[in-house]
Amino acid sequence: MPALNKLYEQYKDRVQFLVVYITEAHPSDVWQMESNIHDQVVFASPKNEEERAFVAGACVRKLGVKIPAVLDEFGNSTERAYTGWPDRMYLIDSQGRIAYKSKPGPFGFKPAELEAALARVVGSSSTRLVSGGE
Repeated sequence: MPALNKLYEQYKDRVQFLVVYITEAHPSDVWQMESNIHDQVVFASPKNEEERAFVAGACVRKLGVKIPAVLDEFGNSTERAYTGWPDRMYLIDSQGRIAYKSKPGPFGFKPAELEAALARVVGSSSTRLVSGGE
C-alpha cells in the first residue's frame, strides 16, 4: 500500500483515486493468508452490508490506506464489471476508456506499471483511478 499511497500523494491534484472494497479475498472462514495474519486484517466473510462496511473500514485503517475508499454493493456489481477479485488496479482516461488494467493481485499488483501509465495519461485533468481489492 505504501507505493499506492505515494502515487496518490503525487497525482491527487490531477487524478481522482478510489479504492473500491469488494468481496473479501482471504476471509478467515474460507482461505486465510499469512500476510493477513501479519497485517492483522483477519476477518470472516461479511454476512451483510453493515459487516462489510466494518471490515472495509478496519482494513483501510490497519493497512494505512490514504486513498479515498468506497464499498462495492453487497451483490458485487463493481467487482463483476471490473473483474476486481482479489485485487486489481485500473486507470480510466478522461474519455472513459481503460488506459491501464493490472493483472490480478497480488502478483499482478505492480504500482510501477501504474505509475508509468499515469505518466502517459496525466495530461487529462479528469483521469480516474479505480483500485479494487480487499
